[in-house]
Amino acid sequence: MIAPFLHYPRLLPFHILLGTVLLQCTACGQDPRADQPTKVAEAPRALPTPVRTAGEDWPVFLGPRGDGSSSETGVDPKRWQPIPPVVWSIPLGVSYGAPTIAAGKLFQFDRYGDFERLTCYAAETGQELWQSQSEVRYDDRYGYNNGPRCSPIVDGKLVYLYGVTGNLSCVDSDNGQVVWSNDLNSDYGVVPNFFGVASNPCIFENLLLVMVGGSTPQTRGLPTERLAQVKPDGTAVVAFDKLTGNEVYRVGAGLASYASLTVKQIDGQSTGLAFLRDGLMGWEPSSGQLLFEFPWRAPMLESVNAALPVVSGEHVLISEAYEVGSALLRLKHGHPPSVVWKDGGPRSRCRFRAHWSTPVVVDGFLYGCSGRNGPDTDFRCVRLADGEVMWTDRDRDRQRSSLLLVDGYLIVFGETGTLELIRPSPEKLEVLARADLSQIADPQSGEPLVDYPCWAAPVLSHGLLYLRGNRSLVCLDLIPQ
Repeated sequence: MIAPFLHYPRLLPFHILLGTVLLQCTACGQDPRADQPTKVAEAPRALPTPVRTAGEDWPVFLGPRGDGSSSETGVDPKRWQPIPPVVWSIPLGVSYGAPTIAAGKLFQFDRYGDFERLTCYAAETGQELWQSQSEVRYDDRYGYNNGPRCSPIVDGKLVYLYGVTGNLSCVDSDNGQVVWSNDLNSDYGVVPNFFGVASNPCIFENLLLVMVGGSTPQTRGLPTERLAQVKPDGTAVVAFDKLTGNEVYRVGAGLASYASLTVKQIDGQSTGLAFLRDGLMGWEPSSGQLLFEFPWRAPMLESVNAALPVVSGEHVLISEAYEVGSALLRLKHGHPPSVVWKDGGPRSRCRFRAHWSTPVVVDGFLYGCSGRNGPDTDFRCVRLADGEVMWTDRDRDRQRSSLLLVDGYLIVFGETGTLELIRPSPEKLEVLARADLSQIADPQSGEPLVDYPCWAAPVLSHGLLYLRGNRSLVCLDLIPQ
């Protein structure tokens, strides 16, 4: 998921914090940029005939495999002069979510005024096709934006949305008409934690799996500073019928985190993985049977789990940035997880500390951004088998970043707008191309292509690379067709 907001205003440089606050009207929950109409668009426009056939759709958060990897080929470092050609860019509303793409359509979930809005665009041209929206009331108490944090989920003709307050809905991908909608805050007492709801659900067979993390009636509504007193009600994960929205089962006694859900084949069986507030939970996704629980969280109240579990064969890596770092577990059906290696703090001795960006594994080595904030962060390579740190890059310009694995390369997108093409190697950091998109003007508007914060992970579909900044989405021609 997307949980780029998992740090605190007191830790931000003053000029960045001031800019964030000035962009908001916290009294009314609106952003001064949100001056676009709030009514639903007229009849949907016809989808232009897609001309790109090679490649794959990107229908869910972190792509079709849910791990930030792409199966596409044809990346050419020589075309980065200094970046791949710009195809189009569009202004966005308020959100931290990346788009998803399927059947030639791009779906973007943002906030405009007091509405959470799903907008459908033609993925190749950026042409708007239709809008669908619902009213929302949410003010981020830490000064971050008030928009949704999750990406749309596309499954055939249906699109699923999980809003910042816990509204779960399903709409028709052709026109945005609502198929069903559930207010999970009302139904389950969703705990807003520090920054609202931000765990991307996932589809498994006929089920929509959602990290709910509801609370008992007696402890609902407690303020964030009393989060330790909130009692879970057994709805850590709730499975809904994806066609009707009806509950099928519930499993787990934990509260929600910011790490998105995933289902992986491990030791020959489908295993649901939820990195909850207090640790990792595994369950059988068809039946809801609890398989195991593994506690993992720094003891401080403000700590959170945000990066997805990283699966490699029978091994699962979980990682957080606040104190305890990472643990590599081995999973065998019918047995509790066994620990291969683990950190445990202090943070200066942790081998890897994923914050909100999920790392990737290439040929047995883990690559990604480690650390919590600014000067504390770096980009590193870790041998997954034993946790040995192969190299660490602490360049003064190194920043928190998200990444995408494609065609044997890493595309690394930094929070201030830097874009890098890296050749993964356990021997050394090898940067093949680097550019700052915040210093490159949009060919049409003259404005920077992106601006801080760039906290959404890169998206690649049918050769086109989509990068979200604070106020815009830019499309680059990464692999020409």
